[in-house]
Amino acid sequence: MNLASAVGVKNPPKPLTDYQELIEERAGEKGGMFKFNPKVDDIVDMFGVVGPDNVKMLVMGTIERGGSGCMCPASAFLRAFLRHVTLKETSAVILDMEAGIEHLGRGTTRGIDLMIVVVEPGMRSIETAQRIKELSEGIEIKHLAAVINKGNAANIRPHLEKLGIPVLGEIPYDPELAQADLMGLAPIDVGGKWVDAVRDIKESMLSMIETFGETT
Repeated sequence: MNLASAVGVKNPPKPLTDYQELIEERAGEKGGMFKFNPKVDDIVDMFGVVGPDNVKMLVMGTIERGGSGCMCPASAFLRAFLRHVTLKETSAVILDMEAGIEHLGRGTTRGIDLMIVVVEPGMRSIETAQRIKELSEGIEIKHLAAVINKGNAANIRPHLEKLGIPVLGEIPYDPELAQADLMGLAPIDVGGKWVDAVRDIKESMLSMIETFGETT
């Protein structure tokens, strides 16, 4: 549970998909009729775990699919929950998606304000960013930006700008980050030169978001 340790959550919550009885009660039984809009407005309070910085964390879980078009009660439940937290909640919501492009085909990112692509210093990562940009345009994601991880921004930034992907900033390589991970500590509590870089990225992100009303 990498995200849990990163935000300082010692005991991460179980994935929502593990609560099969609740899903069947609200969305329907697998193989039968199910609801597209099950009740989900109490899920954050029921299962969210609060971290040391008042960040509330939930884990969605994984749905085993027989094909890309598969639909089931668990999928309907998670989609309804995501719609609720991203479109109806007043608090800021961060979705930490798995690496790659697969999740873009599931509609889980529809309705978000900004998608941030973490780009590693290599051509394959740049090509993935390009593919993400192409796919995001097809699912109504209007704003895309990149964060360059492990440094080397001077070489990576021109490629991203050529693709039309603005760069929010760069996280330098820092051995203390790896050490924090090995110790199971939240990196922010360990500190290091990367902390200022993340703060700058945050400010760049907020400045970008403030312009969205002017461009949409």
